[in-house]
Amino acid sequence: MTAVHRVAVLALDRVIAFELGIPSRIFESAIGPDGNPLYRVETCTVDGRPVASSSDFRIAVDHGPELLERADTVVVPAARDLGLPYLEGRLTPEMAAALARIRPGARVVSICTGAFVLAAAGLLDGRPATTHWRYTDRFAALFPQVQLAPDVLYTDDGDLLTSGGVAAGVDLCLHLVRRDHGGAVANQVARTCIVPPWREGGQRQYVDLHVPAAGAGTGSTAPTRSWALEHLAEPLVLRELADRAGMSVRTFTRRFREETGSSPGQWLTVQRTARARELLELTDLSIDQVARQSGFGTAASLRAQLRGRLDVPPSTYRRTFRTVAS
Repeated sequence: MTAVHRVAVLALDRVIAFELGIPSRIFESAIGPDGNPLYRVETCTVDGRPVASSSDFRIAVDHGPELLERADTVVVPAARDLGLPYLEGRLTPEMAAALARIRPGARVVSICTGAFVLAAAGLLDGRPATTHWRYTDRFAALFPQVQLAPDVLYTDDGDLLTSGGVAAGVDLCLHLVRRDHGGAVANQVARTCIVPPWREGGQRQYVDLHVPAAGAGTGSTAPTRSWALEHLAEPLVLRELADRAGMSVRTFTRRFREETGSSPGQWLTVQRTARARELLELTDLSIDQVARQSGFGTAASLRAQLRGRLDVPPSTYRRTFRTVAS
C-alpha cells in the first residue's frame, strides 16, 4: 500500500476561498491503484482560530500551527488585501512562528500572492519564484533577492514551488501529482476535476487578447490549432497552417500570438513535448516511435527537446514516471 502524503494548507487572514480549496480538490482526487487516497489534506491557521475569507464568510479549521510540523507538503494560498503585512514584505510574530514549525525536508508551495509569505520568511532568497502578474512589480521591489519569473504559470525548484494567480494553482498541484505519481494518476485527477491535464510551467500567465474591430475580420486560429493537435506527427509548416486558417502568413502569425501568447513554432514545440511526455508515461512505444508520433521525427531531436525543457533524456523521464505510477 502506498504511503499517504500529508498536505497542510495554511489559511491566513483574508484568504481567497477559491485558492484555499485548490489543494484539497486536486490532491484528494488522486487515487492509487489499490483504490486508496494518495494524499491527506488538512487545513490550519497560525493560531487554530477561524479566519476571515476575502468573501462574506469566515473559515473555521480543526488545526493550529502544530499541523505544519508533520506535513510532507505545506501550501500557502493567497489573500486579497494589500494592507496585509506580508504583502508589504513583513510577517507578524504569529506568522513567523507558525512557518518556523515547518519540518526540515518538507515541500513548501505557494499559490498566487502566497509567494509574498514565503519571500517575507526568507524561504525564497536566491530561488526562482513567481506570483500573480498584477503584483510582480511590488514583489520585485520588496524582494530583490528572489529570482522572480514574472510571467510563468509556476516554478519548481525541488522543495520550493510557487504559482501565479488563481487557476495556475490548479496547474501547480497537478504538476505535483504528476511528479509524485506519474502521468496516469495526474491525468485521471484532471479528468475528475474537468481541467486540462497539463500546462507547461513556463507558459505565460496572461495574454492581453486583441479584439478586432467590427467588420475587420474576426477569424480565429483556434480551429487550425485544433486541427494541428490531431496532426502533430506530420510536418506542419507555417504556410500550410495559415492557408488552413484562410489568412496570410503575417496575419496568421500575429493573430496566433495574440490568442496564445506564443509564435506558431513555439506553440507546436510545447504541444509536441506534451504529446511525447504522454506517450512516454502511458505507452510502451520505443523512443523512435514516440519521436515520430509526437512530431519530433527522430530520437535525437526528441532527446534534445526533453533535455532542453526538462533536463532529462526520454529514457530517464519514462523510467521515473512509469516507476512511480506503477
